[in-house]
Amino acid sequence: MASRPFRGVINVDIRDSTPDWGPFEPPEAPAGAPNVVYIVLDDVGYSAMSCYGGPIPTPNIDRIAADGVRFTQWHTTALCSPTRSCLLTGRNHTRNSMACITEAASGFPNASGTIPPENGMLPEILGECGWNTYMVGKWHLCPTVEMNLAATRRNWPSGRGFERWYGFLGAETNQWFPDLVYDNHPVDQPRSPEDGYHLTVDLTDKALEFIRDAKVIAPDKPFLLYYAPGAAHAPHHAPKEWIERFAGRFDMGYEAMREQTLARQKAMGIVGEDTELPPMNPIGTPETRAAAANGQPFPPLDVTRPWDSLDADEKRLFARMAEVYAGFLAHADDQIGRLLDYLEASGQRDNTMIVVVSDNGASGEGGPNGSVNENKFFNGIPDDMASNLAMLDELGGTTTYNHYPNGWAMAFNTPFKMWKRYEFNGGTADPCIISWPAGAGADRTAVGGLRHQYHHAVDIMPTILDTLGVSPPATIKGHEQSRIDGVSMHYSVGDPSAPSARRTQFYSMLGSRSIWHDGWKAVTTHPTNNGWSDFNGDTWELYHTDVDRSEVHDLAGEHPDRLRELVNLWYAEAGDNGAFPLDDRSPLEILLTPRPLLAAPRERYLYFPDTAEVPEQQAVNTHNRSFTIGAQVDIPASGAEGVLFAHGARFGGHALYVKDGRLHYVNNFVGISEQKVDGTVDIPAGENQLLAASFDKDGEEPKGVATGTLSLYHADRKVGEGRVKIQPGSYSLAGEGLCVGRDSGEPVTADYPGEHPYRFTGGTVRHVAVDVSGDPYVDLEREAQAMMARE
Repeated sequence: MASRPFRGVINVDIRDSTPDWGPFEPPEAPAGAPNVVYIVLDDVGYSAMSCYGGPIPTPNIDRIAADGVRFTQWHTTALCSPTRSCLLTGRNHTRNSMACITEAASGFPNASGTIPPENGMLPEILGECGWNTYMVGKWHLCPTVEMNLAATRRNWPSGRGFERWYGFLGAETNQWFPDLVYDNHPVDQPRSPEDGYHLTVDLTDKALEFIRDAKVIAPDKPFLLYYAPGAAHAPHHAPKEWIERFAGRFDMGYEAMREQTLARQKAMGIVGEDTELPPMNPIGTPETRAAAANGQPFPPLDVTRPWDSLDADEKRLFARMAEVYAGFLAHADDQIGRLLDYLEASGQRDNTMIVVVSDNGASGEGGPNGSVNENKFFNGIPDDMASNLAMLDELGGTTTYNHYPNGWAMAFNTPFKMWKRYEFNGGTADPCIISWPAGAGADRTAVGGLRHQYHHAVDIMPTILDTLGVSPPATIKGHEQSRIDGVSMHYSVGDPSAPSARRTQFYSMLGSRSIWHDGWKAVTTHPTNNGWSDFNGDTWELYHTDVDRSEVHDLAGEHPDRLRELVNLWYAEAGDNGAFPLDDRSPLEILLTPRPLLAAPRERYLYFPDTAEVPEQQAVNTHNRSFTIGAQVDIPASGAEGVLFAHGARFGGHALYVKDGRLHYVNNFVGISEQKVDGTVDIPAGENQLLAASFDKDGEEPKGVATGTLSLYHADRKVGEGRVKIQPGSYSLAGEGLCVGRDSGEPVTADYPGEHPYRFTGGTVRHVAVDVSGDPYVDLEREAQAMMARE
């Protein structure tokens, strides 16, 4: 913002001078300016919540809808980071350099994971106009190279206009053991799950604390609260009592649930009476899905199993997975209710503008069978039904990292096809509620109603600014601002019949593409994350979405000229928004793409106790290679125990620790099996003891799973040995940290001695060195096959 010139008088003597406080005063919002509470839910499909006809009661979100309007044709990019960048900047995701999630940044202008400073954010604007700016929850707008304490904070919430924030930087986190950051540094959670801890409650506590802290000083100063809980992204974690509220509610299956939901939506006027349900496997026929395309099969994870094809145990498991998700969302709604109760009790609700959205459609990352450990998906390892069934009673608790099967994604996206990642409406059509009781005034037509104008995530930021009477600045922090792609939706609140102010919207995500223009939509059937490439050979379908919202009737054959015009328009819009190159690689291939590091990879890494957890992306990489972990310790007498080194968690990780006087190593393979190697000799007392674990890779299973021998040593004396295999990908989507002398957050194993965080006691850890030197293992046969494939 431009600073005001000094208009006082300056002479040699202050007594002869006249002050002017104007240039130095903090910004002040207009008298009576409203607060803004911006609620961004995660992976909540179009029809999960009751106010959109869904099966999950959300009475507090319903309260917001009753005092506002619901948009029935509001859209997102179909994925987290890209949509969140749109929500805060008003620019299209590829112009924000967010073609995909930040963990999938590819080093191109459309996908660096870094939002350019010329694309200013809402808190940067409102903070300079006199609003306090707070954020709690999921950020996911920072490249992995900056998610650590040695990095710049320029792309953290505190670097993009939020005065205070508390939450997590990456894509997802364990709701029982979250990776928490407070303002500019990581912190431990305030209590354990055994003591009632859950992340959504913690985030709500902090949101209320932030607001109250300032209100006692400046009661009339408005605030922006960006409230972004992890709900309802995987892992689906919820208190048991909330899960049990939904016992038996999903036993009818997802096909029947879709039919019931659609009937409610029609009765509520959310969709038209002629709306039809697409098939459960809507992309192609079973034959074409089974056939190879360009030599590549259809992704097996993107297939839905019909409910009547399941056996009794599978139905019981799948229904329970839906109950857990419902409990998670309902619990989040209850915490939103705490925010509403505070606003009402403090007399602030009427003059608070509340926006509620989701960042994309319901998720299909659980695959056909769902998952008790979603990290398998990111490591390219399929779930198996026997393992999932064995964990049925644990779903939603601390021992699972669970996700429902694809059928429920279709059900929670009713009446649309497909899900998150896809540019069909199942991926992009989402709930959007806007409420400002004081702004509605006596006009009750602006309260509790539906709005059918077509809008997109880029339109929220301009809508908030328009409602507040704030003009976007020409520059922010010295950076000339780029054009805003969004348009204000404010016009539609008071005029339900007004024509849509948006004419065109392009979409591109992980190989899936579409374009909407004046009520018509062209969309490809290209599966996401499949590696097919050959984008010029894509099949494009055509839908008249003004009358066919669920994209059932493909009109490409009847209107080839219109389809051609829309496809050409997609390329024009993609070019204007810098959308290339397109990327449809597999999740494992994307996540294993080399990305910038703050320090160059080296052969030996040195870590110390009593330092902050080292994020996985910046820690030593022991995947698919030989390595040695050596701990230099002082053990004055017997009785030492605890963690020497830990990296990862229950759902993937490894650790070196002391228990019962002996050295132990555990490698938790993607949460599937704990591979333990135990020392056979007591650890001697003494100073400068070297306790080590050394992995010698000698083979490789499919999908890059390294195999070899893990040996334990006291100095140069071998005291244990066993065969282990190493998972190929990261320990979690957002990365699990490395610790020395303790294991913070979710432990790698339940075998640790003592209590969380299992600190090393009875001695002193001086440091831990991890050596990854030596020639990497090479599978000559596999290398030859890869070379032939490249040729």
